[in-house]
Amino acid sequence: MITPDTKVPDLDLPLTNGLRYKLSEQTPDNFTLLVFYRGKHCPICRNQLEDLSAKLQTFTENGVSVVAVSMDSKERAMHIDENWNTGDVPLAYELSEDDARKWGLYISEKRPDSEEPEVFSEPGMFLVRPDLKLYFASTQNAPFTRPPLDELIQGIKFIVSKGYPTRGTLT
Repeated sequence: MITPDTKVPDLDLPLTNGLRYKLSEQTPDNFTLLVFYRGKHCPICRNQLEDLSAKLQTFTENGVSVVAVSMDSKERAMHIDENWNTGDVPLAYELSEDDARKWGLYISEKRPDSEEPEVFSEPGMFLVRPDLKLYFASTQNAPFTRPPLDELIQGIKFIVSKGYPTRGTLT
């Protein structure tokens, strides 16, 4: 588990657009939003990423850079890029199990007779400040009940306008 207001692990991953995503090179005005998703096999993830795509401009207008991250292979990630309505959301893939664990993500194994990969991370959502310190974290051990993006956007607006401090630092 990453403690709020401490530096998060760096990420350096390939993107479906042929570039690389390096968390340490992000320069958002307010936050970087990392949405860790289960992968191609997850219809709830599809809904979440398509909702994220629809709200991407709002996040950007509020000084938030966004990336969606999975442990999927390149082939599975490219399927998402080509077949899901993810628009301009950067899709990073090939997150290692070790890096997923560094982020405090729950890890699951394939169910028999499913389309799941052998091992994959469960969902997580993190807001990281420009100094790479954790502001907000939400992790789940199952695919259900993701944090609503509209509520997150309202929270970001409140945080920025009121200078609301990072909470949970005594964990």
